[in-house]
Amino acid sequence: MAPEHRSDRQRAVKDHKRGLILQAARKVFESEGLDGASLRAIAAAAGYTPAALYFHFPSKEAIYAEMLRASLANLAAAINRASARAKAPSDRLRAAAIAFFRYYADNPRDLDLGFYLFRGGMKPHGLGRPHDDVLNAALLAALAPIGTAAEALGARREEANVLLVEVFAHAAGLLLLAHTGRMRLFGTSALHLMQGFVDGKIAALTAKPKR
Repeated sequence: MAPEHRSDRQRAVKDHKRGLILQAARKVFESEGLDGASLRAIAAAAGYTPAALYFHFPSKEAIYAEMLRASLANLAAAINRASARAKAPSDRLRAAAIAFFRYYADNPRDLDLGFYLFRGGMKPHGLGRPHDDVLNAALLAALAPIGTAAEALGARREEANVLLVEVFAHAAGLLLLAHTGRMRLFGTSALHLMQGFVDGKIAALTAKPKR
């Protein structure tokens, strides 16, 4: 077998094993949370020994970080697809913000993953500075089309950053109400409220005198 073919085969086998580990880890994290999970439990669920697991991931935090990185990459792709179809800045902003909301509305366990809510409840969490820095940068990059569209509508950089935070916070609150069933108390839909919030922000931006 040629060296390059052997290398491709080895890479494919390694990627397959990593995929199996990540699938097993997802189940363990969903059941036990980040704090309760262990490499031993993840290895057992994946059918590996702990020693074999270390060949692919040095820690459970590294595994969680890889899962979250993949989730954020999917989020970024969804936002970019939605905003790329819109031409006017106001439409791009609306599309990007609603795509962010819809991604987590359609993938509630990814919301749990991003907020470390697997069994742990709401409390500060992190994976260590190196992982946190990379993941925070990935989240900001995924949300960037919202700020970019706001600036195209005339917002200053600082205003666009505030708007991005407001969209994030509003979406997170509505998603919490929707996924816990509390939204039924108010007789409306989370998506409808999110759309109204975004439209209000766009109207406020377009009504401002241009610099």
